[in-house]
Amino acid sequence: MHEARRRFLLLALLSAFSMATVRAWAQQLTIQNDDGKQTVLSRADLEALPHVKVQAKAHDVSATFEGVAVKAVLEKAGVAFGEALRGKRLASCLLVEAADGYRVVIALPEMDPGFTDKQVVLTFLKDGKPMDAKEGPYRIVIPDEKRPARWIRQVTMLKIVDVQ
Repeated sequence: MHEARRRFLLLALLSAFSMATVRAWAQQLTIQNDDGKQTVLSRADLEALPHVKVQAKAHDVSATFEGVAVKAVLEKAGVAFGEALRGKRLASCLLVEAADGYRVVIALPEMDPGFTDKQVVLTFLKDGKPMDAKEGPYRIVIPDEKRPARWIRQVTMLKIVDVQ
């Protein structure tokens, strides 16, 4: 009996460790720079960036979303904005990919305060709580857009793409 109990406890510990590992892996975000270099950020890496809180409405439902500016995430991965965003770089965009294969494109100037006041936010909280598996762990929210078609859920990858 003692041996069976020990095996059960060992299996329970391994299972708990595996679930914790899976949850941590699921909360990682991959960013691919325009030179092909990939950076993987954890939830802790993202939460260390300056937070942004926005009130937004989609499909007649209002919510408060909290996260970080996508620009800050990209800069952490080495993507340059400001004066570097000129000439041929203006033809670069961000391809956002979701776990279910959904993809959207956002032009880099749409995230640069030198071009616009538009906010593009990578959110991880909705009304003060982590988003459920259907929506999160990360979602793009662009509060001033009339249609939330680019409010992509279950974000897994941010990739800089040259359109030229």
